[in-house]
Amino acid sequence: MTHAHQHAARHGAHHDHQHGSAAQAEILDLDAQVLAEHIAAVTAWLPVRTAPHQIVDLGCGTGAGTFALLTRFPEAHVTAFDSSAEHLHSLREKARAQGVEGRVRTVQADLDAERPDLGTPDLVWASASMHHMADPDRTMREVHDTLVPGGLFAVVELAGSPRFLPEDAPHDRPGLEERCHAASDRFHAEHVPHRGADWGPRLTAAGFTVEGERTLTVDIEGSRDEAIGRYALASLQGVRGSVADALSAEDLAALDRLLDTDGPHSILARDDLVVRTERTVWAARRD
Repeated sequence: MTHAHQHAARHGAHHDHQHGSAAQAEILDLDAQVLAEHIAAVTAWLPVRTAPHQIVDLGCGTGAGTFALLTRFPEAHVTAFDSSAEHLHSLREKARAQGVEGRVRTVQADLDAERPDLGTPDLVWASASMHHMADPDRTMREVHDTLVPGGLFAVVELAGSPRFLPEDAPHDRPGLEERCHAASDRFHAEHVPHRGADWGPRLTAAGFTVEGERTLTVDIEGSRDEAIGRYALASLQGVRGSVADALSAEDLAALDRLLDTDGPHSILARDDLVVRTERTVWAARRD
């Protein structure tokens, strides 16, 4: 899975499967669109020794990492793994539209329940997916053993969920967004225990040499970008599912006013949105 605010999308509201998958796909696509430059910066930073030819994208989602890697390494082929058939279908449709379908292979697999053949890749990319795994340390050992000698494992994680609103917003419940995320963090600490992990020592324990760690700070002015409004809406819709029971009645009502796209207080009507988040990447070498 890629990237994003995806924590809330994947672990948020109790939707039926079809709606939940559609909501996840939307937020993954918006994340890829809004943060495209930052994803490209991560791929440009990777300390590869030679351009990789075989790449594995673990938890590819709808393909943000896959397509960034195909652009960064024009001779490479990517095998994209995800548990969602819908996400993989979307990825294949995008590959056809971009004329790169011959360079992409998709594999539907639950990496917790199955041990699919990863081949012998030069580069393995895992963006916002490791923390979802029941036993990420086992997965890291398996990645280590399947990489070619000298191959690279890139683990990318967001530092929490992105923020969009000014601190004094909304005017009747200032600080609402931070209170929502504090409640969401408590929810995730219970349900997603590996979220926010320091992956460096765990990569070392799995046999890797960690050659680099970099944190990219994202701070995007969004008042003129319609996609950022939709990104903020989708993100907060996802957060609502995990925090509704923890918020005060006043805060929940204020959040619902932001999420009411037909109302006068809709987040889509605001002209003061930004995107503030951090993305950290660890580059680990198999010696």
